[in-house]
Amino acid sequence: MRTVYSGELHVHYGQFYVDSRRDDGCDPAGWDVRAGQANGLCGAAVPGHLFLTTGLHTGRVGLTVEVHGTRPPLDDAWEEVVEVSFRPASPSTVVLPWGDGPLCTLELPPADHRVRYCGRGMDRGREEERAVLEGGAPVDHYLLQFWPAPPGPDLVVRQTSRSAAYWHRHARSLPPPPSPRERAEAERRRRAEQREAERTARERAETLAWGGRLPSRRLREVGGNARGLVPLDRDLLDAVDAADPAVQRTIARWAARRAFDVAGLTDVDWIAPALAALEGGDGLPAPFDDPQRVWDRFFADDRITHTSVDSLDGRHDNLLQQAMAVPALLAAAEPDPLRAALDALFAAAVTHGTDYPDLFARARREFPALRRAHPRPRPAEATGHLGAGGAEPA
Repeated sequence: MRTVYSGELHVHYGQFYVDSRRDDGCDPAGWDVRAGQANGLCGAAVPGHLFLTTGLHTGRVGLTVEVHGTRPPLDDAWEEVVEVSFRPASPSTVVLPWGDGPLCTLELPPADHRVRYCGRGMDRGREEERAVLEGGAPVDHYLLQFWPAPPGPDLVVRQTSRSAAYWHRHARSLPPPPSPRERAEAERRRRAEQREAERTARERAETLAWGGRLPSRRLREVGGNARGLVPLDRDLLDAVDAADPAVQRTIARWAARRAFDVAGLTDVDWIAPALAALEGGDGLPAPFDDPQRVWDRFFADDRITHTSVDSLDGRHDNLLQQAMAVPALLAAAEPDPLRAALDALFAAAVTHGTDYPDLFARARREFPALRRAHPRPRPAEATGHLGAGGAEPA
C-alpha cells in the first residue's frame, strides 16, 4: 500500500476531483458526472475523470489518498462507502481541488482500476461550516483508495447520512450517459460545428478586411497592393478584377504614365525610354531591369525636381512625390496583368496623394470596363503597402 496524500483539502461547492485527461479540465463533457449511477458521491460517468462530493460546502476537510496492489479491507469506521470503476486516460492522474492546481499525483498506469470513496461526518460538515471557516478543525473526513480491478458497476456499500442519501437519489434520477457510439457522434458534430464556426469567423474577418464583401478567388490570391486599394475604392478594385487581361494590361500602362506625368518625370532622358518600352509591350531597358539600379540612378540625378505630396490618409504632407511614382512603372511591367494594373493604380494613387479620387474618376472615363460599378471614393483609412521599391530609401 502507498499513501499518496494525508492531510487537509480545501473544498468549494462541496466538491473536488480526480482527473487524468490531458486538458486537465473539469467540464463533464455535456452530461452529468453521475449519469446512470447508483451512487451520487463519486461521479465516474466521464472517462478519465472522477467528481467527488463532500458534506462541507466551503472550507477544509480531511483527506487521505491511497494506492493498493489488491482490494483493501473495508474499515468499519467509515460511515459512507461507495465504489466505482476508473481507467486513467493518461499516465498523469492528479487530485484537483476546485479552482486550484493539483494536490497530489497518483502515478497510476493507464489500466482498469477500482476506486473506493469513504466519508464520515458529512452531515456535521454541512451543519458546522461556520466553525470550520472560522478556524476550527475539519469536521468531515474522506478516504480515496485505488487498486487494479476489472470494470464493474458502481456500488453504494454503506450509507448513513442525509447528505449521502440526497446525492444517491439525485444520481438515480439521472438518465444513463451516452454510449461510446453516441459520444463519438456527439464529438463528430462538435468538431463539425467548430470547423463551421471557424470558417464563418474567417469569412467574417476577411469580409471586413476587404471592405464589406468577399473578393473573388483571383483577387484574393493576386497579392501585391490589391488590399491597399480596398479603403480607397472597392468598386474600382472589383471592376479591374472583372476586366479582360488585355484591358488590365492597358490600365497598368495608363496608370504608370499618369503617375509619371503628375510627378513631372515623363521627359527625364533615362526614364522616357522605359515608358515607351512599357507602352510598346517591350521589356524595360536598363536601369529598369534592376530596381536597385533604378533607385541609385534616381537619387543621383540632381535634375529631378523634388516635390512633396500628402499621404493618402492626409496625415503626412512630406512624401517625395517623384519617389512615389517610380513603383508604378515597375509594377506595370509585372507578368500578371491583374497585379500589374492594381499595383500601378495604387502607386499612381499614392503619387496623387489626397487627389487620388480624381485619378480614379479619370480612369473610369478612360476605360468603360471600369464603369460597371458605381464609384464610392472616400478618404483613405490606410495607405496600404508600396511594395518592393515603393518607398523612399533611407
